[in-house]
Amino acid sequence: MIERQVYTVTHLTRQIKELLENSFPRLWVEGELSNFKRHTSGHLYFTLKDENAQISCAMWRFRAGTLPFAPESGMKVLVEGDVQVYEKGGNYQLIIQQIQPAGIGALQLAFEQLKRKLHAEGLFDASHKKPLPAFPERIGVITSPTGAAIRDIISVLTRRFPGIEILLYPVRVQGDGAAQEIAEAIADFNRYGEADLLIVGRGGGSLEDLWAFNEEIVARAIYASGIPIISAVGHEVDYSIADFVADHRAPTPSAAAEIAVRDRREVSGELNYYQEKLATVFRKQIDNQRTRLQRIQEGYGFRRPLDMIYQSNQRLDELQRSIGASLNYYLQLQRSRLEKLEQQLRAINPEAILQRGFSICYKDGKIVKDIAQLEENDPVRIQLAQGWFAAEVQQKGDR
Repeated sequence: MIERQVYTVTHLTRQIKELLENSFPRLWVEGELSNFKRHTSGHLYFTLKDENAQISCAMWRFRAGTLPFAPESGMKVLVEGDVQVYEKGGNYQLIIQQIQPAGIGALQLAFEQLKRKLHAEGLFDASHKKPLPAFPERIGVITSPTGAAIRDIISVLTRRFPGIEILLYPVRVQGDGAAQEIAEAIADFNRYGEADLLIVGRGGGSLEDLWAFNEEIVARAIYASGIPIISAVGHEVDYSIADFVADHRAPTPSAAAEIAVRDRREVSGELNYYQEKLATVFRKQIDNQRTRLQRIQEGYGFRRPLDMIYQSNQRLDELQRSIGASLNYYLQLQRSRLEKLEQQLRAINPEAILQRGFSICYKDGKIVKDIAQLEENDPVRIQLAQGWFAAEVQQKGDR
């Protein structure tokens, strides 16, 4: 009887694990990211697939933190990793050491991703860009103290405007920690307020060399700056994230210095021009006012001042006569109206009526106007124009 060899699940899985992991050294695999997840722990979990198969992948946090771009589902990538059997799940997977975008460099992809993100947030909007001061007194320069950029900037600034104060804040412009130093320098200048304008940049180089100026921390420091910033990174063909956020982009450090200050000779020439123009304007104004004054002096008022006084006196006399005539006319008019009213009052005066032969009958002190007020034998009082007498009603009738 043949003796059977019986494996436990753990034993079999472990042998498969050893066989697979020893058979496949670290390798590169091309595929499409799917089901991409970033765990709260910082580890990355995703599936790498092509049209016929797929494989589970994991990337631990200490490796994921070094990625210059953000992987996402649907992205074509090249991954370097080790085949590993996950014993508890009984399935094999790739443990990823690095990820590269297929067809485009990782840094270029990271550049495009950050550019889209910051543009969507409005960091590139023209409405947020501050105007550069026309005549800055102190210019802060954030760059390497040993590079060609600082020499070019100093040379151009001192040539164009001698006496300008230059404040150098030395930083690393490439390598680990460079972006943090640049961001801190911008914040320090804003904290102490010692500069009217900042130039941030470096000389040319590869995309890797210029990468510090493509970091999000630098972009946000530039955006938050209350001091206007000129970005001067690399050569004219080089564009960085800092260029898009800054208040002004210069193609080179030398160009940044030319933008920062005007040439003293040009300013001096303009001042001389305006000085001459101002003198000409003043002379013209003085001549115009002198001519105007001369016309006034030659005018009638200055030639015959007493005539103006006499004419004014005559005008006063005319006004006085006019006012007197108007007042007399008004008084006469009011006197006529008063006489008419007096005549009307006399006409309706009861005494005048009595003088014409009429009399007034009173009963109990009241004027009798209606026969219905009287009864036979009622005593009455009759008022005449001259005197009165008492009477008694003997008879009455309607007429």
